[in-house]
Amino acid sequence: MTAAPPVAFSDVQDAAARLDGIAHRTPVLTSRTLDALVGAEVFVKCENFQRVGAFKFRGAYNAASRLPAGQLARGIAAYSSGNHAQAVALAARELGTTAVVLMPEDAPRAKREATAGHGAEIVTYDRYTQDRTALGEALAEERGLALIPPYDHPHVIAGQGTAALELLEETGALDALVVPVGGGGLVAGSATAAKALHPGIRVVGVEPEAGDDTKRSLDRGERVTIPVPRTIADGQALPTPGEITFTVNRRLVDAIALVGDDEIVAAMRFAFERLKIVLEPSGATALAALMAGRLEHRPRRVGVIASGGNVDARRFAELVGR
Repeated sequence: MTAAPPVAFSDVQDAAARLDGIAHRTPVLTSRTLDALVGAEVFVKCENFQRVGAFKFRGAYNAASRLPAGQLARGIAAYSSGNHAQAVALAARELGTTAVVLMPEDAPRAKREATAGHGAEIVTYDRYTQDRTALGEALAEERGLALIPPYDHPHVIAGQGTAALELLEETGALDALVVPVGGGGLVAGSATAAKALHPGIRVVGVEPEAGDDTKRSLDRGERVTIPVPRTIADGQALPTPGEITFTVNRRLVDAIALVGDDEIVAAMRFAFERLKIVLEPSGATALAALMAGRLEHRPRRVGVIASGGNVDARRFAELVGR
């Protein structure tokens, strides 16, 4: 017998109902210039306008809001390079509890400050020498907190999938959906929603060239671990895909495209100059793959998830001004 998938379309629909009036329904932008550049009709789902500036709030709130009252009152723990940290901090505040977040020492300053600004306690670690999952689990156990991981959790994945659900409700059928991949939660939730609504849609994940752990894993048919990548796309600097996300993605994701840092910067610049939006490097990788011609199949109508915009002004200027 075939095991039931860890996340079903009904879970995404249920998450959408739970997030209604809590998360923003983010805009979908179009550009004739972009269409002409890539030879397709493109729809950009702007999760940089989501609460905390990234899609992560969807999954964090969906998971946190389902905790039993007693556990919620004791508080929440998380580990994250930045966007999930902010999302958990805000979700905790919205739900009337507290959060403790493990963040890498070199996390972008803007993300650390925003996380603290939402009231979370921050504990730091060295992402290149320490195992954040083990540290996060130990921290949660020591303090009696509920741990909400950044991607490897069914309720987190279902929450992230609401971004694609909203996009497809607005655009109708698409030939392809292009999604950034870090730990794989966004693309797993997106693929769950997209394939349920339009079985023929092609779902393409995008990773930075230096952090191709999901591509390697899908190519081998098992999870692969690489050294922690060094890339401007800090939200995608992970050594291995999640266990649950990999189970979903090996079944539903059609391909993984890779982009270089220069291509990411080009997409950030285009988004700023033509779409009039600010994207962080991780938030621009899907757009970068489309603009750089990294997709194996040329779609006629394509959706792109711009997953976040949390980059401070100095870093943004440094990157796009190269």
